[in-house]
Amino acid sequence: MSGAGVPLIKQAMLMLVSDKCYETFFYKLNFLDVFCLKALISKCLGLALVAGSTMVKVPQITKIWGNQSAEGLSFITCLSDLYAVTTYVCYSFVKGFPFSSYGDGFFIGIQTFIISVLVLFFNMSSSPASIFSLVYLIIVYVLAGGLTPIDTLWALQAISVPIMFFGRLAQAYTNYKNKGTGQLSAATCSLLLFGSTARVFTSIQETGDFIVILTYALATISNAMIVSQFIMYRKPAVPKQAMKEKKTK
Repeated sequence: MSGAGVPLIKQAMLMLVSDKCYETFFYKLNFLDVFCLKALISKCLGLALVAGSTMVKVPQITKIWGNQSAEGLSFITCLSDLYAVTTYVCYSFVKGFPFSSYGDGFFIGIQTFIISVLVLFFNMSSSPASIFSLVYLIIVYVLAGGLTPIDTLWALQAISVPIMFFGRLAQAYTNYKNKGTGQLSAATCSLLLFGSTARVFTSIQETGDFIVILTYALATISNAMIVSQFIMYRKPAVPKQAMKEKKTK
């Protein structure tokens, strides 16, 4: 191995582990150190979640746009999700947490914003969708641009926990009333469930922030509830014989 290659490898590894853990792995050759293993797994999982989050709600957006309909989608749920993810990302950004611990929230926030705009556009009109977009962008600037005290951001993040949870319950209730999941995407909801579950672990490892951990724990519970409704309200498969008979009529 060339001498020039070693520093590059070290720099790459130091993006995943601390100096102490790098020494533990590569100098002491202790690859079973529990603390460092948990930190490495958390960092890798966090980066994987950030990468995956760039597409996690794309199936939902595609489904809404393709059907030109937002039927069955609760705007209250979209708004509560957007509030929760926005306050979380702004709080984490201002606190200086590693991007790997909240980067997925950044990308999910963008996609949630698009979905919220589409719900307003298809369920109402372009005017409220445009006004909502402008107001939201101003709020993000105020929260993340250094204009909001960190204590206020913490309080907003704390408030977002019950808001997000009851917003998801509103979607679950809408599904219950309709006896179906409407334009909800099963792929998106399943990916959100996986992501929130994994984030409980990474938040414990990388932030240790109680509010952040609680947010993802409740998100996991509510996401599991909605995913279970896809199973409850799935349409039974039509037997091939019945389909043939229907075509001949």
